[in-house]
Amino acid sequence: MIKKEMIAMLLAGGQGSRLGVLTSKVAKPAVAFGGKYRIIDFPLSNCINSGVDTVGVLTQYQPLRLNTHIGIGIPWDLDRNIGGVTVLPPYEKSANSEWYTGTANAIYQNLDYMESFNPEYILILSGDHIYKMDYEVMLDFHKANNAEVTIAVMPVPMEEASRFGIMITDENRRITDFEEKPEHPRSNLASMGIYIFNWKTLKEALLTMADQPALDFGKHVIPYCHEKGAPLYAYEFNGYWKDVGTLNSYWEANMELIDIVPEFNLYEEYWKIYTKSDILPPQYMSRDSVVERCIIGEGTDVYGKVYNSVIGCGVTIGEGAVVRDSIIMNNTVIGPGCEVYKAIIAENVQIGRGVKLGVGGEAENDTAPHIYSHGLVTVGEKSVIPEGVSVGKNTVISGVTTAADYADGYLGSGKTLIKAEER
Repeated sequence: MIKKEMIAMLLAGGQGSRLGVLTSKVAKPAVAFGGKYRIIDFPLSNCINSGVDTVGVLTQYQPLRLNTHIGIGIPWDLDRNIGGVTVLPPYEKSANSEWYTGTANAIYQNLDYMESFNPEYILILSGDHIYKMDYEVMLDFHKANNAEVTIAVMPVPMEEASRFGIMITDENRRITDFEEKPEHPRSNLASMGIYIFNWKTLKEALLTMADQPALDFGKHVIPYCHEKGAPLYAYEFNGYWKDVGTLNSYWEANMELIDIVPEFNLYEEYWKIYTKSDILPPQYMSRDSVVERCIIGEGTDVYGKVYNSVIGCGVTIGEGAVVRDSIIMNNTVIGPGCEVYKAIIAENVQIGRGVKLGVGGEAENDTAPHIYSHGLVTVGEKSVIPEGVSVGKNTVISGVTTAADYADGYLGSGKTLIKAEER
């Protein structure tokens, strides 16, 4: 029987509904980030940099692009005969077929996969966080404390602690209690959703709790282990970590990459971030172009002016166009004379000549103010915006639109324009 000391289970099935139209056709971990990457590249790169060479990726929602991106794991050196990366979608069983209903239920449905490696430890990861972490150091901490469960935690400001699962520990970092989004938190150590379990402990907990609807780590498995008296420890992480689950946090995390001294550094030699790269020509900057403090992907042609922005691969920015404080994803065309301010523009979008995005004052979005906020303009993939229109702030556009969709050539702040696809 194959024997692996620790294998990773990467939960990548998230719909990411708080990213709005960015995830209408693609799972959150497959959303572009930082110009050339996708969000899932970060935990996958952490695995190989930490010496974890066996990773099960649990997919569910809109998995096509994610599966295509991961392939057989070549960019991350995870194309192994034994171990490597395996995509684990839900599958038809002889008696009953079911979707993954909770984080722990997804792991439970893949007990056979884990059993086949006979591991000592299981590392549980989320596919939608941006960070660098050496999981080997966390494993050393787990072993040194004879823990059965170790939870990675991060100190957060006390006033924000009520948004997280909070761990209460003794002076040795042993977890004595935990609270899920407490009104009056007793600690500021927030769970990062990264766990190391002894395999025997996890297996026993999953088999015992299997009938729980929407079986979840935070709500069911960890409380079960705690009540049984299993030693639970909190491993404190003090590096950069960002949950890019909202449009604003996603925009902020991209903008932080272009700070003069970025808090999250993509350029470190010893901790590389790997990704699947297309074979593309170099970037081209025309004589009249201006580029200040930007990330520009390969194969991108810039004829206009770009300031403080993250531009993906294969993008065209037309003559006389001005782009500021924006994220523009792969293969999008910004027409000549456009003005783009504080926008998130998804892949394969066509923006016509002279379009203005992000103009006027702010107004609350009329359909989903909790998603489309902070003055952003969000454009879904494969959308078309006709020439000459102006679009306000806190707006969302998705689909192929025509001049008739814009009264007097204008989409006011806070408005939503989502065109149903013609099949």
